[in-house]
Amino acid sequence: MIKQNIPLPKSNIDPHGLIVGQGDFQYRVNSHWGLLDAQKTPVENCHGLAMDSQGRIVMVTDHPRNNVIVYNKDGKLLDAWGTQFPGAHALRIVNENGEDVIYLVDSGWVLNRNWDGKSTDDWASPYNKVIAQSGFIAKLTLDGRLIYTIGHPQTIGVYRPDQPFRPTDIAVAPNGDLYITDGYGSDYLLQYDANGRYIRHWGGGDNANPAHNLKNTHGIEVDLRNPQDPHLMVSSRAERALKLFELNGDYRGAIDVAGAYIGGPVFSGDHFFAPVCWSHIDGKNADDSGFISVFDRDNRVVANLGGTQPEYRNGVLQPMRSTWDVFNHCHALCVDEDENLYVGQWRANQTYPFKLERL
Repeated sequence: MIKQNIPLPKSNIDPHGLIVGQGDFQYRVNSHWGLLDAQKTPVENCHGLAMDSQGRIVMVTDHPRNNVIVYNKDGKLLDAWGTQFPGAHALRIVNENGEDVIYLVDSGWVLNRNWDGKSTDDWASPYNKVIAQSGFIAKLTLDGRLIYTIGHPQTIGVYRPDQPFRPTDIAVAPNGDLYITDGYGSDYLLQYDANGRYIRHWGGGDNANPAHNLKNTHGIEVDLRNPQDPHLMVSSRAERALKLFELNGDYRGAIDVAGAYIGGPVFSGDHFFAPVCWSHIDGKNADDSGFISVFDRDNRVVANLGGTQPEYRNGVLQPMRSTWDVFNHCHALCVDEDENLYVGQWRANQTYPFKLERL
């Protein structure tokens, strides 16, 4: 057992000081940035990261002792709170009327008090490390006071009672509309207004045109790089693709990511970054094979941090994979004004976030 939560990637090389990336996107890995006293402020998975208007890094974790951890940019602990979000999975921080608010996504997967100590992937077992319940969305003040929640869509007649709701991410449009991915539940993308009132949903897995399906949809953001053409970019992680939709749900295309089980985009200027949980190796998602992809304005991969150098042949992206030198499973990230990255991981020995310092 790793008692001090020191990050140990698969290669057993301490990645502190390691350089990752290619071309204009190269970073020095600071694996000690977010280390805390695991007895006082433990983590399970570092699931979601965001920056507030004061430049603080806010992270959610599904550890039952504390669900929200707040750092400054030097990695110093500023605050930790929350036990009411056992499946904490993602968050967005939005400034509304001059005040930051948090939209926190609880996926419904919770640590099992009856865990047998060994089962981690037997999802149907009552003795697995995590077990499923229904998830929800909570809108909160920055210090954790509840404003409202969005619960199971069956309560408003949108889902049948037998359809699970285990949301994975949320995006907030400029008009305040909310877009929620149900990636561990029924794989729909649900749209609500700023007051949490249902508007529509789409996706799922049984569309006449399979391109409209979503599968293990795991991240979402509004692409505002062209202010005249705002649209949604959505992870369909199990299909190893990012899918594009109009804000009203109309399908407009997909970005194939060549073997990357990819999460949602994080935009920074003309580029966006996307965490990759697994590489597709030998026909399956390989353990401890995550990396981060960097895309340009034309949605082409220009660098892989901790992954192979991207290559296009006749306009087709060739298979990408981890280089096995730093990451386990990249799950979330945020970018600061100096273009440094803060990276959270799933199933990484209770590892705290890394900082990738832009060169």
